[in-house]
Amino acid sequence: MATKQQPTSSGSDVVDQRYATYDERKRKRMISNRESARRSRMKKQQHLDELISQTSQVQEQNKKLRQMIDGASHLYLNFASENNVLRAQVTELNDRLQSLNSVLQIASEVSGMPFDIPDIPDTLLEPWQLPCPIQPIPASADMFQY
Repeated sequence: MATKQQPTSSGSDVVDQRYATYDERKRKRMISNRESARRSRMKKQQHLDELISQTSQVQEQNKKLRQMIDGASHLYLNFASENNVLRAQVTELNDRLQSLNSVLQIASEVSGMPFDIPDIPDTLLEPWQLPCPIQPIPASADMFQY
């Protein structure tokens, strides 16, 4: 009878197989970890790029708003200055009117002829009071351009 030889597996073969399987899993895990780290770095870079883009947009908006504020401040200063000039003119005109009314009063007393001397309207003495607060003051867009 012929004896059939069966391959004998030694203990070292089983250990080698286990190490090979372990090494294969370790290698796959390392590859997976590297890929995960790469994806994480890519997401981080994308997020950083988005933040940089948002920063530049906000800076541009900030610049435009500052320009608008500067323009409005300039207009305000111009109007305030013009308003002060107009108030000074109103005061001067009121003083002139009172002086002229005094002259008319003296002339009326000297000549004996009564002159109709109108009273100074309150709106001239107090220019901040509107003569008719119910009616709006008409304005056009081009009156604010210099």
